Order: sequence, then structure tokens, then C-alpha cells
Amino acid sequence: MPNPLKKLFQRPIIWLSNRFSSNPDRQQVFASLSRLQQEILQGNRQKGLVIPFDQENARFIIFSDQHKGGKDGADDFMAAEQNYLSALGYYYDQGFTFINLGDCEELWECPPAKVIAENRTSLLEEARFLQQKRYFRVFGNHDLQWHYNVPRQQFLKPLFGKKLKVYEGIILQTRYQDNDFRLFLTHGHQGDMRSDGNVFSKWFVAAIWTPVQRFFKVHTDTLSDSFDLADRHNIIMYEWSMQYQHTFLISGHTHKPVFASLDHIDRLTKQLEKAQSKGDATQVSILQKALSARQAEYAGKQFVKTMAHPSYFNTGCCCFSDGDITGIEIAEGFIRLIKWKKDENGPSRVVLEESPLYYLFDQMT
Repeated sequence: MPNPLKKLFQRPIIWLSNRFSSNPDRQQVFASLSRLQQEILQGNRQKGLVIPFDQENARFIIFSDQHKGGKDGADDFMAAEQNYLSALGYYYDQGFTFINLGDCEELWECPPAKVIAENRTSLLEEARFLQQKRYFRVFGNHDLQWHYNVPRQQFLKPLFGKKLKVYEGIILQTRYQDNDFRLFLTHGHQGDMRSDGNVFSKWFVAAIWTPVQRFFKVHTDTLSDSFDLADRHNIIMYEWSMQYQHTFLISGHTHKPVFASLDHIDRLTKQLEKAQSKGDATQVSILQKALSARQAEYAGKQFVKTMAHPSYFNTGCCCFSDGDITGIEIAEGFIRLIKWKKDENGPSRVVLEESPLYYLFDQMT
């Protein structure tokens, strides 16, 4: 299709995707997350696990929202696959435990058999972590089927084996200054009225959006292209996390990276304002360049939010249209927002944000 026509149809297509994709309800989000956390803490292993960890020695990598598809015009993962495989190789060799935080496969758009057949390479790389007992999987709204035994046994078992479990949440728990601190990990679709098991939303994606996306070859992701929507959802998740003194929430779902309750643009903006107030011309120049790069990368952001307590994190996604992937690392006593990108030298790891865990714990005490 000629580019002018493609551009003409992109706007209504994206509007439809935004309109029918997500509608987080604050009350429902609060109730769903609180119920899930309580069930896991009470030992309901069907819902999730409590995993103790040592701050200095534990190594976790948390990725979400790969949306592995059918290798066609609607597959948002294809561009990111090389970065993803390089990242998994690095984390496997470095002894990390991999937590896959939902929407790993795109089962709204593609039948499971096709997704598995087209993504054997990346799935087998994930399975290597499980063989070393270093793999945990959480389901999201787009791969909800994996929570059920029959499809899991039929499609995932041949690659992962019998030991694979798929949970709704994971709690990483550690001790600091005589207090238990918890990192509550879940996909983040809970309480989203159009994503949390909603039949119409599934029908819309499968029957309307996917054929249109394939025909026009429009690679767009709803939440990552609608930043006011993503911000609204992230703010609700942040507000939930503020109810619990020693609890940090790590989610995916919105496709928008958040570190210590601020997305990267917010943090750079605040650093720039501080540098300008001090008259630090060198730092102002550095931050202005970094901010310009991020604003181009996240074009479409509507507003800057202020969330004062560092209690909420979001992994971002592994299906950005330029092939970049983002995730959350926990290693050497630090928590980091990282990005894997590809340039002329191949895939490389970039630390976007980092903080010692003890510093965050002190802020929440």
C-alpha cells in the first residue's frame, strides 16, 4: 500500500486500538492486587510464590511483554528478537534468575500452536533457565491461557518440560534492618476492565485489530503509543503500592518503563530543572541532549507526573518498534532499569537508571 494511504489510516487505527484496549478502574485494581498479594503471602502456591533473596548475592532479570506472535505483519516481537536472544544469553551466562512477567506470547492475535512453532528459538533459550532452576513465569492478559493446565501441557510442556509452572504473581522477600521488605511482581492487568479477562477486548483484537494491522502493516502497541493512558494506569499502580510501607510493586502491561515511581523522561526533566537552578551549564547541556533523545523515543507523552515515593517500577516491554527491549535487573545489591539496543556493533546493554536497594528501603521506612 502506498505510504500516503498508510499514513492516512494509521490515525484512526491507533485511535481504535486506544479506545478498546485498556480501561483501568482504580477500585478494581486496588482490590485485585491486594487480594493477590494476600493469597500469595498466605501460601496459596497456585497463585504465586514467596522467594527469599539475599540483597548482595541474588541476581534477577525481569522482562515482560514480548508478545511473541506469528512472524507476520502483526508480530511486534520480530524486530526485538535479536536483542532479546542476546540478552538471554548474557543473563544465562551471568547466573541470573529470569522472571518472565506476562504477555510473553500474543495469544489474542495468534493460536498457540503457531506462536510456539514460530518462536522455538527464543522459547528454548528461556527453557535453559528452567533447566537450571532459574526461571519463573507469570501470565498476563494476552497469554492468560498458560495459567491453565491443559494448554500449558499441550503447547509449553514439549519445550519446557514438566517442571514449568505459571503464576499470577511472585513476591521477592529480603531482610533489612530488622524489617521484611517485599518486591511484589505481577503483570499489572488486574482490575483493567478491558484487559482482565474481558471477552469483548479479546474479540476486538482477534477479529478487528489483527486483520487491519496485518493488512496495513501498522506496527503499533496500544499502551506504548498512548502515553496519557499508560501514565494513568501507572499512577493507579503507584497509588496502590503506597498503601504498604515495606512493599515495592514491579509490573509490566503498560509497556512504559518506570523506575522508582518516575519514568525516565520525568527523572531527566527534574534533573535538568535542578541543574538549571544551580547554573551548571555543562550538566544542563548533557541533560538537554539526553532528554531530547528520550522525548524522540517516547514521542506522544502527554504530561509529567510527580510520584514522590520510590515504590513502583515497570519493566517496559520487549517489543518496541525499533527493536529495543527494557527490563528490571536486581544484582549486586542494586536495582536497575536496563535497555538492550542494537547498533553497528550488535546488541548491547545500557543502564538507564540504578539505585542501591538499601537506599530505596531507607526511603520506605
